Amino acid sequence: MTRHRLLVTGLPGFVGTVLANRVCERADAADIAISGLNDPEDAMVDIRDADAVAAVVKRVKPTALIHLAAIASPRDAADDPAEAWAVNVMGTFNLAHAIRSHAPDARFIFAGSAEAYGATFARYCEPLREDAAFEPTSVYGATKAAADLMLGQMARGGLNAVRFRPFNHTGPGQAPAYVVSAFARQIVRIERGWQEPVMKVGNLEAARDFMNVRDVVDAYLAAAVDAPLAAPGAYNLATGSPIAIQTILDTIIERSERTITVERDPGLMRPSEIPVVSGDATRAHEAFNWKPRVPLSETLEDVLNHWRELANTQPETLQ
Repeated sequence: MTRHRLLVTGLPGFVGTVLANRVCERADAADIAISGLNDPEDAMVDIRDADAVAAVVKRVKPTALIHLAAIASPRDAADDPAEAWAVNVMGTFNLAHAIRSHAPDARFIFAGSAEAYGATFARYCEPLREDAAFEPTSVYGATKAAADLMLGQMARGGLNAVRFRPFNHTGPGQAPAYVVSAFARQIVRIERGWQEPVMKVGNLEAARDFMNVRDVVDAYLAAAVDAPLAAPGAYNLATGSPIAIQTILDTIIERSERTITVERDPGLMRPSEIPVVSGDATRAHEAFNWKPRVPLSETLEDVLNHWRELANTQPETLQ
């Protein structure tokens, strides 16, 4: 008999794909059934449709729901704030309400964001803990903060909610809208002669708390499978050791086969850039025995090699 039934929103996406792979790699994979919102024979389920969401939850009766689906690009959220609020907040409410109504014993695992802290980072030198104030500076951060607060309130009414606040995470397969993947893609284009040996970059002085997506996914699975009785609440996922974007770029360029010149592009500069972003993940370690395990150097190598493989198999994705 299946012990765990995981219902995952955003399963076909970057993080969802990694999560599914991590489940397959586990020794207890046979005890874990994983499914997305969409049955292949049914119409696509939109999380803004409360009735459709409720129907899926009633059918699957999950032991845990891992909510990954979102308007996840800050640029996309800024371009269409109404959709970002509808998906990231009301979509989250629909899922949480369906779980509370139709699978009340299930754990609700929310993939929030450290962007919810926003301007608070600028007032502290040390990594932020979960009791730091929410002061989001972007539409995306505001929607994630609002959903986080909403789930915290619903937890007081009985929802078994774990609200993760992951910091920057990357890995093979991430869209080039994100900095590490963007750097790696440019480098491979240069290696193939599809771009002049000049990289266009934004602010390199900012420092961020980078992790491998596999480590983040392992936290979600720990909450869903390995420690389902751990206390509900909010948990940062971070290394506590921010690294400058300049260092990220230098490390990737060192692995290139070409000599590359770097140029600043004013169009890539973010006007409200916060100098240093870092988090304290002590609570996650204590509750789930979680900590980042994949070295950043390995992560960057994997992302670069992923784009090299795509250049061989799907060159149109780089041209």
